[in-house]
Amino acid sequence: MLTFLGDHLLDRGVCVYSGSVIEVLGRAGVSEEATRSTLTRLCARGLLRRQRHGRRMYFDLTDRSTRILRDGSVRLWETGAVNHDWDGTWTLLAFSLPAERRRERHDLRAQLAWAGFGPIQGGLWIAPGRRDVTPVLTDLGLGSHIRIFRAEADPATDIAEMISHAYDLPALAARYIDFRTRWESPAVTTDPLAAKLRLVTDWLSIIRRDPRLPIPHLPLDWPAASAQELFFALNDRLATPAAEIAAALLDTIPSAE
Repeated sequence: MLTFLGDHLLDRGVCVYSGSVIEVLGRAGVSEEATRSTLTRLCARGLLRRQRHGRRMYFDLTDRSTRILRDGSVRLWETGAVNHDWDGTWTLLAFSLPAERRRERHDLRAQLAWAGFGPIQGGLWIAPGRRDVTPVLTDLGLGSHIRIFRAEADPATDIAEMISHAYDLPALAARYIDFRTRWESPAVTTDPLAAKLRLVTDWLSIIRRDPRLPIPHLPLDWPAASAQELFFALNDRLATPAAEIAAALLDTIPSAE
């Protein structure tokens, strides 16, 4: 759903008819019931808002979902999966929440993982480079429980050991290799719109778990670069026919805001 919204609503000033969403996601194998349920949940979470036009219900992005989708867009098309420009610094984030705030702890950890952080010990997490955690603080309202520092590792620190504890590199490498295996088949172009939706979703699900560790601290045969080349090549091949199908299929109206 977020891939669809990012492709067809983000920064376009339109909202989309629910039936159009159902049809597009149905082409990618998502049931009507699942799509309707997801639309309802996203509205309840403040990520979509409803806009009635005649007898039809349309859905529009909110400020929160726009911010999330723009962040995803930067990850997809700008920063990418390979970190060539690390400046040697790390961002350290420490938090402390009481045990009864379990849901907030879970949400915080999920957002930290999305932002490229990995746990070192207890409530101390680390990420390479200067990471902007403002969205995390804004969304969860936990600023009073979080402390953030910028630092360089002392020569006595075993960075390789630290990374191996904070991140599961073998699992991440396996996801890149699996991506290449799945998408090297020419059959991906049978339905360009559905294929592009699945392609971007699949790729984003991998890079959202990738902290973009500096090249000097990764294995020499790290598979992210070749997987990224394949992603961009397939996306270029699918973009135009997918856009043509979407233009004929989607029922949109101008956003009310």
